[in-house]
Amino acid sequence: MRSFKLVDVFGTRPFSGNPLAVISDAEELSADEMLTVTRWLNLSETTFLLPPTDTTADYRVRIFTPDRELPFAGHPTLGTAHVWLENGGQPKMPGRIVQQCGVGLVPLQHADELAFAAPPLIRSGPVDEADLNDALAVLQIERAAVVEAQWVDNGPGWLGVRLASAEAVRAVKPLGSYHKRMDIGVVGPETGGETDVEIRAIFSDQTLALREDPVTGSLNASVAQWLLGAGLLKAPYVAAQGTCLGRTGRVRVTQDADHIWIGGATRTLFSGETST
Repeated sequence: MRSFKLVDVFGTRPFSGNPLAVISDAEELSADEMLTVTRWLNLSETTFLLPPTDTTADYRVRIFTPDRELPFAGHPTLGTAHVWLENGGQPKMPGRIVQQCGVGLVPLQHADELAFAAPPLIRSGPVDEADLNDALAVLQIERAAVVEAQWVDNGPGWLGVRLASAEAVRAVKPLGSYHKRMDIGVVGPETGGETDVEIRAIFSDQTLALREDPVTGSLNASVAQWLLGAGLLKAPYVAAQGTCLGRTGRVRVTQDADHIWIGGATRTLFSGETST
């Protein structure tokens, strides 16, 4: 038997963010078994807590979607760190957690809220016209609506599309499916209010159906590198996500001399034990 917890990540209140299942003591599970569990739970991601193999890390995590294993994902990083701490984990360095995952070592701050350091992009730069045309087809928008498009891939494969306003982002009505895998982040500036940008994440599942993720840490991390690097925003700022799904996700982005930090609230809403 193994303990599990269901954690709400990035929400302003319970059940308003992105849910995550965290399975502890997962050393004896194979990758196929982890994928089977993830598919059965049918959340956007499920994570499996393991002892680290790197002596500088506090724990190791494997991150699965119902389709595949990911080298990195944002809300699973915060949610897994939250559970590790609730399970009695003690960081090797006070106030700093080091997670080992597919992209290597990811540092996290542990203060009022957890925040992870945005990992380096593995693909960046302009999007060619063929890929952009695929994104336009999925989003059902015209080329003229796009202010800029960039690859902002830190593991999941994000193609970033910048629109003129948060209102334009919220107005996007994506297709229900597409003939090839697409992972698209859409962002636009907000004027007034408590947030600075609106973000949406549209991605393909294993059947090539298109889904929208409620709140996406990895996308916010890569978009932050894009927008801050181009001077389009200054940190700190707050991103809203999940609005079109009835969620109130809030992602807080800060920056210091070494890292861009992606933070937000984490809450355990359910806990128990597996039967196997």
